[in-house]
Amino acid sequence: QPCWNEYLTTRIEQNMVVNCTCPISECHAQPTAAFICSIVSSEEIIAKYEKALLRGYVECCSNLTWCTNPQGCDQILLKDGLGYGAACSKCSWISCFNCSFPEAHYPASCSHMSHMTCAKCNHGFCWRCLKPWRPTHKDYYNCSAMVSKAAWHEKRFQDYNERCTFHHHAREFAMNLRNRVSSISGLPKIRTLTFVLDACKVLEQARKVLAYSCVYSYYNQDTENMDIVEQQTESLELHTNAL
Repeated sequence: QPCWNEYLTTRIEQNMVVNCTCPISECHAQPTAAFICSIVSSEEIIAKYEKALLRGYVECCSNLTWCTNPQGCDQILLKDGLGYGAACSKCSWISCFNCSFPEAHYPASCSHMSHMTCAKCNHGFCWRCLKPWRPTHKDYYNCSAMVSKAAWHEKRFQDYNERCTFHHHAREFAMNLRNRVSSISGLPKIRTLTFVLDACKVLEQARKVLAYSCVYSYYNQDTENMDIVEQQTESLELHTNAL
């Protein structure tokens, strides 16, 4: 039993317990959960084992996923029935279920979030697999572009990137403001501040849309359609700044 306890404890701590087998090389039997719980006495190790089982189960189910909140959230989400705009019931974070980007990024598409372009030579590649955008991807940008064109693309990228970064910082400001208002709203003799909290939430959402609108506008090549998008974006940014 001491040997089994040490073996299983090591496998659990190394996150290799889900598919572990008998240590005898000729034996491929897998220890059951009941057997592991009867051998391992440490409650902390058992808790890690139960988390490993849950993590393995979620990873095996294509319809389940973890909340992608970068601040940390252990909520399990069911993909079916969660359309765009549906938030985590625990932390209110809105995830994207179609790509590896940590949050919903409307109006930018998933391909926008993974398509990167070299500012020097204009070579397009996928951020996730690092392969050329063509032939495995779409909308490849010719890498043999002239220096002047490359410089123009670099300036254009910098402009959109600065706007996007600004809106992300402004969104963080709105989040911090909402947290500060929430902390004082519970104090005695403070009248209801619900309307301020609602305004902060609207401000957060507006800044998020504006940030990803920069990504969408940068990659969109439809000039006629972009005129309308830019007008709408400008109007949203005007009202957001006023708020």
